[in-house]
Amino acid sequence: MTVRRCIPWPDGRLRRPAETVAAIADDVRATWNDMTDTMEAMPGVGLAAPQIGVMLRLAVVDASEARGQAVCMANPEIVHASAQMRTHDEASPNLPGVSAKIARPRAVTVRFLNADGAVEVRDFVGLWATSVQHQIDHLDGRMYFDRLSKVKRDMLLRRARKIG
Repeated sequence: MTVRRCIPWPDGRLRRPAETVAAIADDVRATWNDMTDTMEAMPGVGLAAPQIGVMLRLAVVDASEARGQAVCMANPEIVHASAQMRTHDEASPNLPGVSAKIARPRAVTVRFLNADGAVEVRDFVGLWATSVQHQIDHLDGRMYFDRLSKVKRDMLLRRARKIG
């Protein structure tokens, strides 16, 4: 079990798009294992590789009740999003102590490379969908608070500085 340190905001890597994964190999699987251990230790429902300083398009998501159902994804991309929105309180270990209600599509269809290196297309609903979208934002160099109005974003970042 290897729990990695989440890099602190405002580390510049959190603002850079991650690199595409060319192929699934043992190093990618090892990173996924570390990411899953890190996600479980938080505890959280997802983690993107840039959050631990690895600049690859890798994400893990586990919004199951029982846990141990992590979906490992390389190069995830949303191919369809529902029109119906869902609001959820989102946070990030990169900016601890603060959160915000974010509205995102309630369901998404995502295409990604799985642990076998095969292209997989999967539907995610509810918290699973929220987490997948949150991780893809990280892979694109975005934080959840970028989805807030400027006033709300500034208030959240001020609150985070006071805590930190």
